[in-house]
Amino acid sequence: MSRFERVAAKLEAYGLDAMLVLSRPNRLYVTGFQSSAGAALVTRTGSWFFTDSRYIEAARRAVTGAEVLENTAEYPISRLVNETLERTGAKRLGYEDGTTTVAEFRSLSEKLSAELVPATELLEELRMVKDAEEVEILIAAQRIAEGAFKEVLDFIRAGRTEQEIAAYLQYQMLLRGAERMSFYPIVVSGANSSMPHGVPTAKPVADGDFITMDFGCVYQGYCSDMTRTVAVGHVTEEMETVYRTVLSAQQAGIAAARAGVTGREVDGAGRKVIADAGYGDCFGHSFGHGVGVEVHEGPNANPRWEKPLPAGAVISAEPGIYLPGRFGVRIEDVIVITEDGCRDIMLTPKDLLIL
Repeated sequence: MSRFERVAAKLEAYGLDAMLVLSRPNRLYVTGFQSSAGAALVTRTGSWFFTDSRYIEAARRAVTGAEVLENTAEYPISRLVNETLERTGAKRLGYEDGTTTVAEFRSLSEKLSAELVPATELLEELRMVKDAEEVEILIAAQRIAEGAFKEVLDFIRAGRTEQEIAAYLQYQMLLRGAERMSFYPIVVSGANSSMPHGVPTAKPVADGDFITMDFGCVYQGYCSDMTRTVAVGHVTEEMETVYRTVLSAQQAGIAAARAGVTGREVDGAGRKVIADAGYGDCFGHSFGHGVGVEVHEGPNANPRWEKPLPAGAVISAEPGIYLPGRFGVRIEDVIVITEDGCRDIMLTPKDLLIL
């Protein structure tokens, strides 16, 4: 079943005659085509993709399962949508209320003839469950990131700056086929590593530092995401204890992850290990989040996610401990939820590495 057909199959349950898809991530998910402009329209009887002259040739080659039409100044997307809705008799049109701005909603209300119905959840529900093709692309994206990590280990040494390491990671991912970064890499060392989302600086790495590297890339529209913390020169007994605790917490959360378990339970399994070790106040973020066409999407493994995780969901597993002004540790893998457990798609080892 194509993605267009999957959306169409959900329309009746959401009380819709059609679904309009405008946001870049959802357009990519539904069409399988990457572009900075365009709109997908899915009705109960057929599907369409509208885009302009910059992308029309590529879209006609790449998009299957929908009629591809070119929008122009004379025939803007709103006119094409209205004409299609009239032909199909669609009256209730779902829109992405989760990403539509007030100004955009006002414009849609003025230009479109159908009743606009909030329906972000329809697409979110579909995107949470990855098919086999999506999982393979996500694995390929992870392999690019893992290959870059392997190379950066030989690049790191005392005196290199955080910015230099971040730049090298990006170069290596692009060299291996990445389309772009999933996000700007987090490379923080020494006292800076106590900031979970610290920004790489001109600080040189020093002997005895932990270096936390959180990075990923986009491949065929899908994101990778991984974090490794390594040490330079030597570690103290406390640093090793914190590292082992984070690794144990990650393993506990992964062991708890399976279809039907809530994101809160997975988060709780990892969080308990950290709390029992006396570092409960030093882990403030979630255990994990969904990964797909966006690097942060549903479902989540956090204390607020009380819905069962579905089989086919892909989430990160990234607990951490952060001692303000001193150091921090985070370890992140990506896992695929299955009926009887989960599959860790990462190959990079997680033993404490001292460079």
